[in-house]
Amino acid sequence: MTVSALASLVHTPAAARHTNARAWTTAQDFESTFVSTMFQTMFQGIKTDGPFGGGQGEETFRSLLVDQYGREMTRAGGIGIADKIYGEILKMQEHGQ
Repeated sequence: MTVSALASLVHTPAAARHTNARAWTTAQDFESTFVSTMFQTMFQGIKTDGPFGGGQGEETFRSLLVDQYGREMTRAGGIGIADKIYGEILKMQEHGQ
């Protein structure tokens, strides 16, 4: 494989490599939820005491922020779960036909 062919693979957006848009969106949603759950666990140990911290409002907005972190991380390439899930979805569709 030539260097230019390799570069074209690297610079191709992830969505362009996946032909089944619905399956790819589902795979990305799964990865986003997984990453958000990991972040939520990480943020549980952070104390928010102080004059401007804590309370139910902060808990609500923190969960929204963590969900957005998960979506943005997945959109930026994620941790590779979406690609595996996408492949499994396609396998399940092939066996179902």
